[in-house]
Amino acid sequence: MSNTKRPNNPAASGKSTPRSTQIVVVAMVLVCVVAVAAIAFFLNRSDDDDSATGTASQESATPTEATGAEPEEPEPLVEGCEQPPAPPQSPQSFDAPPDPARAESATWIATVATTCGDIVLGLDGKLAPQTVASFLFLSEEGYYDDSPCHRLTTQNIFVLQCGDPTGTGSGSPGYGYGIENAPKDGTYPTGTLAMARTQDPNSNGSQFFIVFKETMLPVEGGGYSIFGKVTEGLDLLTSIAAAGVEGGAADGAPAQPVSILDISVEKA
Repeated sequence: MSNTKRPNNPAASGKSTPRSTQIVVVAMVLVCVVAVAAIAFFLNRSDDDDSATGTASQESATPTEATGAEPEEPEPLVEGCEQPPAPPQSPQSFDAPPDPARAESATWIATVATTCGDIVLGLDGKLAPQTVASFLFLSEEGYYDDSPCHRLTTQNIFVLQCGDPTGTGSGSPGYGYGIENAPKDGTYPTGTLAMARTQDPNSNGSQFFIVFKETMLPVEGGGYSIFGKVTEGLDLLTSIAAAGVEGGAADGAPAQPVSILDISVEKA
């Protein structure tokens, strides 16, 4: 090994020259700039994605979802009326009409609570025992609850028809029975409570009508069973009738929707 001295080697000694230092600093600055730019690009891209997702969600939302506001109910045509509930999805059905013996020789009071107010009916079990027994039975079973009054007639025949939970006019409790106490001259005075039926005289079931203005009905086929009359609430019926039929017709759904909420009965 020679003892001859050589010039110092900067690389070997670990010391840098001023020029080398500048190069290193520039390189480090460039690395930092690239790193910052990459982070900024990533963050900006994430923000854009979130914004796009949020915009899409807002566009697909309904006005109610976006604002949280409930849809406004239409103003009633008759003062005091409320929006009817949805009719029953699966109306009850029964095998046979109840025994008429329960209603024989007795009178009853039925309070019909509707979305427009109460209508009180007097039921005559002496004249129409089977019809009254059926009405009592269906009322107590809750068959009429939330059922719409589906038909109003305002020309020649003046009645409001109810008693079909389906609201279609074709519903029945699953049984039928014959005609009782039909007027021989076909006259149905104002306030009369009578049964609706098809051409079959044994098709009385659950549907009934209330006469808000004296009406003449055909006597062919046996007529229609009268089983009671309105004792309170006739003014309510006339108000519903005055609002007319939906669409301006003379026969159809009432323009002022009305549904039976509940019927309670008691012996007079």
